[in-house]
Amino acid sequence: MFISQVRIKGFRNFQDATINFNQKSLIIGPNEVGKTNLIHALRILLDRTLSDSDIEPLDSDFYAGVDTHNISVLLKFEQVTEEPILSKMKGYVSDNGIMYLEYRATRDSETHSKNYSFLAGHDPDMMEEITERYYRRVLHLKYISSKRDMKSFIKKEKKNLFINAKDERNDEIRDHDLNTRSEIEENLNLVNSKIRKLSFIKNSTTQLNEVLNDLSFHHSDKKVIFDVVGQDVDSFIENVELTSNYNGKNLVISGDGRNNQIVLALWSTQNKIATKNNFETIVYCIEEPESHLHPHQQRKLADYLSKEIDGQTIITTHSPQITSGFSPNSIIRLKQNNYTTTAASNGCSKIIEDAWQSFGYRMSIIPAEAFFSDFVFLVEGPSEVQFYHALAKVNNIDLDRYNISILMVGGIGFEVFIQILNAMEIAWIIKTDNDIFKVPNKKSEEEYRFAGIERIIKYYSSYCIDGKNNGEFVLQDPMTIPHFNEKYNPPTELLSKVREIKIKAEKKGIFLSDEDLEKDILNSDIKDNVLTSLDCCSCEEALKLMQEAKADFMFKFLLDNQDCLKKLRNSSFMKPIKYIIEMICNGNNTDESTRKSN
Repeated sequence: MFISQVRIKGFRNFQDATINFNQKSLIIGPNEVGKTNLIHALRILLDRTLSDSDIEPLDSDFYAGVDTHNISVLLKFEQVTEEPILSKMKGYVSDNGIMYLEYRATRDSETHSKNYSFLAGHDPDMMEEITERYYRRVLHLKYISSKRDMKSFIKKEKKNLFINAKDERNDEIRDHDLNTRSEIEENLNLVNSKIRKLSFIKNSTTQLNEVLNDLSFHHSDKKVIFDVVGQDVDSFIENVELTSNYNGKNLVISGDGRNNQIVLALWSTQNKIATKNNFETIVYCIEEPESHLHPHQQRKLADYLSKEIDGQTIITTHSPQITSGFSPNSIIRLKQNNYTTTAASNGCSKIIEDAWQSFGYRMSIIPAEAFFSDFVFLVEGPSEVQFYHALAKVNNIDLDRYNISILMVGGIGFEVFIQILNAMEIAWIIKTDNDIFKVPNKKSEEEYRFAGIERIIKYYSSYCIDGKNNGEFVLQDPMTIPHFNEKYNPPTELLSKVREIKIKAEKKGIFLSDEDLEKDILNSDIKDNVLTSLDCCSCEEALKLMQEAKADFMFKFLLDNQDCLKKLRNSSFMKPIKYIIEMICNGNNTDESTRKSN
């Protein structure tokens, strides 16, 4: 069985959110979006470690966006076939294995007194109140916080390992251990007697005992001493520490990264033991498992967490490496609008999986960073990525502060990127070249078409408000845009229409170059800087060198000439960046009023 859906109403930053889960689910989103609050909603119903006082509602638990006095956390479980659960929850599981658990809390609007209850049923509209959370004996949640005390956790779980290992012993091994224990006790007595004879051990407490004797006559016959290893064998064994053995020598494990791996390994070991007993069903929640691990180990951990852990596992992360290791339809991207949190595509979704299928080979070039962005600026190639990063920097626009990513699509394949960003409900803009291509298979005379204009019309009509119904574009069908005979001398009326379309598309975040990046640069205020950098006398010569190695040229040019981009502060190059900043500052970064899924 597993939690397939959670509906949260009126709880903290969730006004009304429906979130779908898979067997393995990864929750991502910016800081303070509500990842921990979502996990806590699950814990209220399932976590054995939360006491009654922990689940009593506080004023801060009620959604603050509007005046609300009701909280509801409704969990939907599917594939409920486990016999202990069917026995414990008899009457609350449907014939097809569906069960709901709900937490409700209310607050009196005048006195602010609060109460809460738990409910169960196989229909969310016909729930029955139940006493306490007795079902946690067979169904519960184990939680590892992002603020985990790794040393304490290791110490605690070490005891569990010992207990489990003892239970696995047969009679012969048990007898052997008893004999060995007796030998250890004898050796401990010998070691202790010798340690006490060390002068600095024996004399170190002399002054302390004198003071204690002055303070209390009743204890004058007792002295405190250092007894380093102790005579209690059980205490001695319990104090053994995990160390790293290398070439026969033990090294203390002090790194937080290694300790974090040990914590998760111990946790996983306990999971396997619990599921082997097959008397309880456990949901596992881990916050930020990547703590203190370098990228390669994060990827390895992601692979392990997504494939090897038995039972439902829910993870929160800020790591692109962890994210890239999960199936796209297992990713829950939380987003916030006016302090209200919802999940893109309602969480784990086939919509996201279908969008990823069209990526094909492009899966290897889109960084998982995009999943953590509030806005993505799509450009054609690496030259544009370098240029716009530098342009933003010299004009004092911190892209990281605004959570903006600039991604290249590797040519003109914008559409597959748009589809996945739409599925993840991540806002985007694009900038593409104003290409003019020759019409193929024309035998009589040469004809040309505005390929760049046709491209932006396609994206506009597919993903923005439908211009056919509101007169935004007169020319909607790319095939109706007239071809022309002279590549460098299109008809005046057609150029006028191109400008009209370009202006209207910019209002929806679809930008068209005047020609392309290199030519536009040579027609800008930094032309002389480029000519000097390339040691060229003419724009024609410079353009040839720029186009021969676009990304290499841009890298070398920006290395020594980045400051010259300040001259472009008021140029058309800045329009896409200004558009994004304006959308974010106006609180409309999703642009939901003008974008649509195809």
